[in-house]
Order: sequence, then structure tokens, then C-alpha cells
Amino acid sequence: MQVKRVQDYISKEWFDETDGSYFERLNSRLQVLLKKDYPDLQGHDFISNISLLDYRLVFLDEVIANANEKNEHVRETVHDVTKSLLYEDQDIQEQLDSRITFGQKVADEVARFGGSWTFILSFVAFMAIWMGLNVVQPFGIAFDKYPFILLNLALSTLAAVQAPLIMMSQNRQEEKDRQRAENDYYVNLKTELIIGDLHRKIDDIIDCQEKLQRSLEELEKKENR
Repeated sequence: MQVKRVQDYISKEWFDETDGSYFERLNSRLQVLLKKDYPDLQGHDFISNISLLDYRLVFLDEVIANANEKNEHVRETVHDVTKSLLYEDQDIQEQLDSRITFGQKVADEVARFGGSWTFILSFVAFMAIWMGLNVVQPFGIAFDKYPFILLNLALSTLAAVQAPLIMMSQNRQEEKDRQRAENDYYVNLKTELIIGDLHRKIDDIIDCQEKLQRSLEELEKKENR
């Protein structure tokens, strides 16, 4: 079967019909590019693959540029959102230690010692010695006879002083936990934004690659005709 010969609208040379395409069958973007240089083009006009090569390269460059522009826009958007948080990762322990007062240090030490076995055992030993000295009276003196009123007063005073100090330490620990939780929240939020940004970039890159692959396959098919 004889292949029809048609004239290229651009070069005015004659080609086999399989060596090009009619204007109406081209990609819409290619039509726009051709119309800029040849405004009188009609749908039935034939354009060879050789004449189309430069326009197809321009089209591919535009696809790549659009993909890069989209990636840059996504990156700037995520950067602006992250920056708007006005937050940086913080070392909560270091910040709290830098602002701690002498009273808070004392409260922390009292709470730490008061909640240890060292305190319990030493206090039990102290009370046993106290009561033993006043019951046995090895030196013939009982400075706090039964029912150990002075010991009860000392215990009450210790409890009255120790309780608020422990509460102060607990309040500081709660503040520390709250700031840690807030820090973790913002760190997780920034991580989610970064991961989301990476996913969008990967999707854009895959989309760009698919478009380029389709365009290259289309070029190869038309060149092999």
C-alpha cells in the first residue's frame, strides 16, 4: 500500500504521512506554541516530526519547569508554616535548670531525700534511739519522758515544713512535664509537616516523570512511523 505524501506546512518539504502529524491531532500545548510562530495554521495542515522536534523540546522544558516550580512552591509553603510557629526545639531540662532558684533547689533536695529509703531508715533509727534513751535512761536523765511530747512536737514541725517543700517540688515537676509535653507536640507537628512536604515532593516528581515518559514515548512512536 502506497503511503500518502503530504507537504510540511513549516519547511514546505514533502514527507510521508507517517513522518509527522496533522495540526488538529497535536497536543493542545504544542498547538499553542506553533500558533505563536504560525498563526495561520489550520487543523488539516501537516507538520513533520523534524519540524515538531524543537517545539516538543520546548514543551518538555515547560513540563520540567512547571514541576520544579510546584516543588519550590510546596517547599516555601511548608517553610512559611513552620516559621509561623515561631518555635525551635528546646532542651527543657536545661531551661528549667537555668531558671531554678535557691528555694526550688532546697525543695527538690528535700523531696528527693524525703522520698528515699535512706530517710526512712535513718528516721526510724533516730526515733528508736530517742525513745530508747528516754525509756532506758542509760545516763540517768530522761529529757522526753513517755508519751514523748517533745518527739511528737519535732515530728509535727518536720511534717509541717516538709509537706509544703514537697508540694513545691511537685509543682515544679508538673511544670517541667507540661513544658516537655508542649515541646513534644511542636516537635511532632514539625515532623509531620516535613514528612508531608516530602510526600508531596515525591508525588510531584513521580507525576513529572510519568509526563516525561509519556511525552518521550509519544516522540519515539512518531519518529518510528
